[in-house]
Amino acid sequence: MALRWRTRRRLSLLVLVVGLPVYILLAMKLVSVLAPTDRPAILVELAIYVGLGLLWLLPCRPLFRGIGQPEPEDERLARQRR
Repeated sequence: MALRWRTRRRLSLLVLVVGLPVYILLAMKLVSVLAPTDRPAILVELAIYVGLGLLWLLPCRPLFRGIGQPEPEDERLARQRR
């Protein structure tokens, strides 16, 4: 099922405003669960955060693709005016 451009834009904004902070908190909780007594080495912790940072983007990539472009209907109207 293909989403309309405007729906994808609104959904991507919702993911960025609500979903990303929740994901960040879950990533922090995961790191604290992996090392309950002491923080892991800084490079290990950095690798975990970078890996999780890339992991959240994979399922959302199709949603974010093309969102920064003008609305396709607006583009067609601009071509007709020329």
